[in-house]
Amino acid sequence: MKWTATYSKLLKESQEDALEPEELVTYALAAYLTGRDGESFQILEQAHQAFLELSKTEQAIRCAFWLGLMLLTAGEKARGGGWIARGERLLTDAKDSEYSVKGLLLIPGALGALYGGQTDKALKLFKKAATIGEEFSDTDLIALGRLGHGQAMIQQGNVAKGLKLLDETMVTVETQQVFPVACGIIYCAVIETCRKVWDLGRAKEWTLALTRWCASQPDIVPFRGQCLVRRAEIIQFHGDWDKALEEARDACNLLIRPPGEPAAGEAFYRQAELLRLFGSFEEAEDCYREASKWGRKPQPGLAFLRLAQGQYDAAETSIRNTLQETSDKIGRLELLPAVVRIMIAVNQTEEALAATRELCAIANQIDTPHLHAMSAHCQAAVSLAEGSTAPALEYLQKALKFWHTLNLPYELANTNELKGLVYRELNDKDSSDVALVAAKWVYEQLNARPDLERIEQMVNQKQPDQNFGLTLRELQVLRRVASGRTNKSVAADLMISERTVDRHMSNIFNKLGLSSRVEAATFALKNNLLES
Repeated sequence: MKWTATYSKLLKESQEDALEPEELVTYALAAYLTGRDGESFQILEQAHQAFLELSKTEQAIRCAFWLGLMLLTAGEKARGGGWIARGERLLTDAKDSEYSVKGLLLIPGALGALYGGQTDKALKLFKKAATIGEEFSDTDLIALGRLGHGQAMIQQGNVAKGLKLLDETMVTVETQQVFPVACGIIYCAVIETCRKVWDLGRAKEWTLALTRWCASQPDIVPFRGQCLVRRAEIIQFHGDWDKALEEARDACNLLIRPPGEPAAGEAFYRQAELLRLFGSFEEAEDCYREASKWGRKPQPGLAFLRLAQGQYDAAETSIRNTLQETSDKIGRLELLPAVVRIMIAVNQTEEALAATRELCAIANQIDTPHLHAMSAHCQAAVSLAEGSTAPALEYLQKALKFWHTLNLPYELANTNELKGLVYRELNDKDSSDVALVAAKWVYEQLNARPDLERIEQMVNQKQPDQNFGLTLRELQVLRRVASGRTNKSVAADLMISERTVDRHMSNIFNKLGLSSRVEAATFALKNNLLES
């Protein structure tokens, strides 16, 4: 739907004659989705009052709920809570009537319980809300109830079942008529939850779906910034750091528009992470501080920055304190790999080992490939620090297998670098050089200057080109095309256009002296370049 046109049409009609309550709801929605929050809230108040005057109590309560939820989302807790309370009072006064909105009014309390750590209470309320939704065939309530139910199950530690519920919720959003504000909230919540448990495959899939949803409504303002933040992170993982930084900056610009959105903190943090990896330390520090202003803790990125700056004491102190302050399992999961790396750097091997054991325990419970790879990498790092090279190599092979399958070049390079150091301890110079040169090439492609400066001190000699003159992105395209993927599939996977894939294929043919996809597949097979 073209929300700007809808808003303009209803604005004109409202100036000529009074709108019906249902039209006021659409008018309020159009105002909200085109970034006119304050105006939207006023119009929805009018719709609420108009429904009351017509004795349409259920519709009036529904307006009160959405007005309350949108105000709460905007950070206006007092006004938002007041509208939720008004909806509850109206429901109590209509004690002889059965409405599905009684389930909607359970949602704010359930969210409060979820964020307050009262997981059992949250689970009970969300399940009850979803059940009421099913009883009345209320798709908004079904979707919101299942979303919260899944999130609560994940918070309880039942990750696999929780993720399945989130998938089911997304099917409801994509196949049934769900209120657009609910759609945006659900998309963003599902993606954030998948990311927190490091299920990057699901996070990417639903980010692509959110991208399509936003693209189908080009004038939509809410949720677009959050979409860009998640896109930036996924693009970063797949190795296009310049594009990721561009999207992170676009997200910041969108999210800081008055009155601003809390997701701006995540956008600044993503920007800071990329700047740190590029070696732009002063700019990175500024962005970490901005992230903190918007309510996003700057860790573990700020501790990594201090480590890169050689401020080992500051890195050790900040990451240790942050871990001690973080009690929930999912929150600690974000910090533990940093604890391992920093504690090894400051010769606190016992603390690194304890963090690794905790990480492995959580990884085994959550059971996602990314977590298994991170755990194996950390186990290898601790083993090397303890002088145990044989188990270190075993863990590294496990981690490399996962990184290859996940197509994550930077993580693969980090693990190859560690592998090179293990071989160096074993006095196997040839194997060490092969692993270090592979890592160096990726760092060069990504322009990861701090990593490149570090590894160049270990690899000074000229090494033969192991990647046939291809760039990292060209290599990624070749692997996918040679494995039978269409250009459309490759474009979707790498978040680029089909035209860009065509251009990369032309470059690949020219550099390798090939003339067809069949020849490209043969070349990739011969040189072990197919997807894992």
